[in-house]
Amino acid sequence: MMLLIERGGLIMILIFALSVIAAAIIIERLLFFRKIKTDESTIIARLRSTLEKQHFEEALSICENNPSPVTNLMKVGIENRNRSDEVIKNAITDAANMEIPRMERYLSSLGTIAHISPLLGLLGTVTGNISAFGVLGGFEAAGGNPALLAQGISEALLTTAAGISVSIPAIIFYNYLVNKVNHSIIRLENRVSLMVQMLKDMKTAPPRERPAPRPAEVSSR
Repeated sequence: MMLLIERGGLIMILIFALSVIAAAIIIERLLFFRKIKTDESTIIARLRSTLEKQHFEEALSICENNPSPVTNLMKVGIENRNRSDEVIKNAITDAANMEIPRMERYLSSLGTIAHISPLLGLLGTVTGNISAFGVLGGFEAAGGNPALLAQGISEALLTTAAGISVSIPAIIFYNYLVNKVNHSIIRLENRVSLMVQMLKDMKTAPPRERPAPRPAEVSSR
């Protein structure tokens, strides 16, 4: 790897650095979406059970200890539960709009890397060919070294291949992650409607009482 970077020159170093950044972004985003998908169903079930009993402080504690797009929306709704339905809906909608940039974090950088990597490869091709033709032009006059000519051509080919190799997976994962964001946004919109309705129902519904413990049977003997 280091030999290829050395042979590719400065452009290859830049492409390698971009590949590391792209890999870090992809891994971070995949872990992010995996975590919120794994935790979401369990947390929502806990919140629903807690809210049905109108234990609002406990529900807020669950949201604070398990931060995610859905719990952040639920927290806003619970905090505004005593306000009008319109205020609750607007507050949750505003919170949902704030969650979207968090889900899209680093995706613009990944898209930029996907687009500029092949361009850097082409730039390396140009500089490599300039070097190669420079050697070829003075080949006879200076008794040129064929190794220098081969090095220039090698740099041109390596940077092109490297740029495309970085760009292809970056584009694939960029499109995949954008699709994940779009699905998450749709899911958030559905959650907004459900949460608004749930909070409406809780305003009129009495809290669930826990069943009284059964008295122990006393033996008459």
